[in-house]
Amino acid sequence: MHPMLTIAVKAARRAGNIINRASLDIDKLTITSKNHNDFVSEVDRAAEDAIIDILLEAYPDHEILAEESGVRGESEYQWIIDPLDGTTNFLHNFPQYAVSIALLHKGVLNQAVIYDPANNDLFTATKGRGAYLNDRRLRVTKETHLKNALIGTGFPYTNFTHIDAYMGMFRDLIQKTAGLRRPGSAALDLAYTAAGRFDGFFEIGLKPWDIAAGCLLVQEAGGLVGDFQGNENYLKSGNIIAGNPKIFGQLLQAIAPHLSEELKAQ
Repeated sequence: MHPMLTIAVKAARRAGNIINRASLDIDKLTITSKNHNDFVSEVDRAAEDAIIDILLEAYPDHEILAEESGVRGESEYQWIIDPLDGTTNFLHNFPQYAVSIALLHKGVLNQAVIYDPANNDLFTATKGRGAYLNDRRLRVTKETHLKNALIGTGFPYTNFTHIDAYMGMFRDLIQKTAGLRRPGSAALDLAYTAAGRFDGFFEIGLKPWDIAAGCLLVQEAGGLVGDFQGNENYLKSGNIIAGNPKIFGQLLQAIAPHLSEELKAQ
């Protein structure tokens, strides 16, 4: 395992321990709301602090972009951290949430860890070296037809600007696929796509920390990731399509008629 990935795994597992301990006593947590339906608990903050401590102990000069604390430092190496993706699930004891840690080097995804502490599942990837789940090599599915595909998605939950466009995509895709699923953690949805549990995934308006690690996992598992134009602007726009190469192309075509002018421009 790449030395930087080893450190990221250590950080993710430490955060996972904090999350698992807290899951036994959710009623005692202090929870605040950042925006409508956007919750943060003391667990998010404690997990994030633990991750940052481990990363900066190993790499004190590296830049950090973390969901709760923002940006610190300046370096060609940037760690992108979501300490608990799926906080709403976590707060309801719904076991679908994960720790996500990615490393960008000069703007290119280089390392990725997504850790599912409820199931002790560790998804990892290093650029050029493949994607793994608990040491087992991952490959995207070989499904070639959208009508047989299981597709992951995420509903709009804080920003409803594009809800009409989304509902058009949703209405179309529930008729054109074998099923749509919305488990509630984009990081895990992308990990599942890399692992072949989903054939593809799409969502509007995500943040870099939601998707950075998952994007590398999908790519290293032989899949494609793009924005709604099929380009590489997904970390900036937050609009993302991922999947095996055939399903990626078919998803791109399926959502195209539903894009507003604003979404086309992103």
